[in-house]
Amino acid sequence: MKMSNKVYDVLKWMAMLFLPALATLVRVVFSIWQIPYGEQISTTIMAIDAFLGACLGISSIQYKGGEEE
Repeated sequence: MKMSNKVYDVLKWMAMLFLPALATLVRVVFSIWQIPYGEQISTTIMAIDAFLGACLGISSIQYKGGEEE
């Protein structure tokens, strides 16, 4: 999977900072205000984050492998 450096950097920022923070915010705020499905929504966000992290890891390995050739 090839992507530009800018796309990679944005996705990495999302995976490392934005999505975990969003999941935490949803879990806490929904719990405080007794809004339903907070746990399910935050768990879904974290699942998306894990998938994105795996894709970025694969992309990074492929990029580094291409440099050695």
